[in-house]
Amino acid sequence: MNASESPIDDIDDAKSGSSAVPFREGIALLWSYSRPHLRTLIIGVLLGLFATAITLATPMVTKWVLDSLGTDLSLAGPVTVLVLILIVGIIANLAQSVLLGRLSERIVLDARRGLVSRFFLAKLEQIQRFRTGELVTRVTSDTLLLREATTNSLVQLINGLVSLVGTIVLMAILDWPLLLTTLLALVVVGALFGVLVPQIGKADKRAQDAIGDLGATLEGGVRALRTVKSSRAEHREIARVNIKAEESARHAIRSVWFSALAWTVAGGGMQLAIIVILGLGAGRVALGELAVSTLVAFLLYAFNIVDPITALAGAFATLQSGLAAAARIRETEHLELEDTHARPADASAHLSNPDAPVLALRAVTAGYADAETPALRDVTLAIPRKGHVALVGPSGAGKTTVFSLLLRFIDPTSGRLELNGVPYDRLSIDDVRSGIAYVEQETPVIPGTVRDNVLFRAPDATDDEAWEALASVRLDHKIRSLSGGLDADVAETSLSGGERQRLAVARALVRRPIVLLLDEATAQLDATTEAAIQNVIATASREGTVVTIAHRLSTVLDADQIIVLEDGGVRDAGTHRELLARDSLYQEFITALRIHTDVDLAPIEG
Repeated sequence: MNASESPIDDIDDAKSGSSAVPFREGIALLWSYSRPHLRTLIIGVLLGLFATAITLATPMVTKWVLDSLGTDLSLAGPVTVLVLILIVGIIANLAQSVLLGRLSERIVLDARRGLVSRFFLAKLEQIQRFRTGELVTRVTSDTLLLREATTNSLVQLINGLVSLVGTIVLMAILDWPLLLTTLLALVVVGALFGVLVPQIGKADKRAQDAIGDLGATLEGGVRALRTVKSSRAEHREIARVNIKAEESARHAIRSVWFSALAWTVAGGGMQLAIIVILGLGAGRVALGELAVSTLVAFLLYAFNIVDPITALAGAFATLQSGLAAAARIRETEHLELEDTHARPADASAHLSNPDAPVLALRAVTAGYADAETPALRDVTLAIPRKGHVALVGPSGAGKTTVFSLLLRFIDPTSGRLELNGVPYDRLSIDDVRSGIAYVEQETPVIPGTVRDNVLFRAPDATDDEAWEALASVRLDHKIRSLSGGLDADVAETSLSGGERQRLAVARALVRRPIVLLLDEATAQLDATTEAAIQNVIATASREGTVVTIAHRLSTVLDADQIIVLEDGGVRDAGTHRELLARDSLYQEFITALRIHTDVDLAPIEG
């Protein structure tokens, strides 16, 4: 870990901001997930409409039964119809629930696949604006909110609207005065509900943002658990995570409160309306203006009208939650993807110049979107086809930026890069990266087995090649001692930090690359193993090119060329002896590291 880094990985939040996604844009995004499953969705809607029609018919059939009681008509017909309606309605509702449940999970799967693909294919600089926990939350939590919003809420909106309109029409057929009472109650309830629903959406958005913060904070703390414990900071980290959890709970409770109030308003308002309807209806029955069977049927519709209202209210509430999730997912929709499948504009792009350096920067200026000044300014350097080139310099000098450019993680704002004399802009990203192996500073292990890790860069390589790479970093005996050998799960092994780093180096050595980039690759190695890695560097540099970044002189002492970077530019270049004799910054670098040399420090002129 660099001195400038905190124990907890505080990558800039890149927080999305609290503004909700515009309604039409959010609906369009939700629809984009539903559209591929339009046929299934239509079937679900039709099943729902069929079930709604049966529900609407039930009070009328009940009226038929009641009217038959006072006549000589047989009850067998209306009762049979009533039973059949009940059975068919149950079957329709069951079929719709199963169909929409399967569709919901399919939409979640599609959304997760899309997000994961975008995360891995996005430009590195853009994806690093988000914390890891934020990205995980979008895949795990936000997609679940999409599930309900893109299926059930849509079907409930359609079915609820049809049911509400159908109920009102049938109530009008039964009795207009009672209908006016019902409509007055609906207007009042609807107005109150319209005020509360947006508050639910805002609270849900804030709750989801807080969950993202919670995931990111927890992920950072667990990842730095050794540092947390060694710093006796367990309770501080617990407090930090709990603050985020409490913030999430506070916004979620606010959402629950508004939801509960909305449901109470809807339910209470309709119950009050039913009481009024019952009183008015009873008075009209007493006056002979209304039949008892008609009043009963109307009351059944009045009771049932709560269902479509509830369905519409629930659909709107779910839709608000879905729009909150859509606002967060939309942020990743705008991530610019790497053009990994691009191909050269002409065949000559592959005609490399055998006399050109393997890699070159020509008057390159490059920086990052969130930085005010460029990380590199007008840098020109050439990396030969064979040998060991070391990049040294103080923190912020531009060493990592050089690697990012070589790997095409970022593009220069001016100047150009070349591979074997061919400009990068005439090569695809795959063309560039296929010949470069990279061991990054944190040397992460890949989830899976030892074989998965060693062969990660070349999955078609053989086990013999894997063992050869492991032997080159003196890790083969350790792996053979594990239960399962190459098939041992790395997460369940007792590999030390240095051994995991050697595993990363072995991964880079499979199918010897043209260029090997090592970013502080020996930072955690013991002296014996470091000597083995130095032998690997020496061997690889005889066959190809090795470029290293290190703050330890032992890594670069025998380099064929050392490039000293300072403030985004090339300060000097030469061998260790040459730089030690003439460059004050390099002398300070060696003195700070307390490295013994057999070269006297020559006085620096000027």
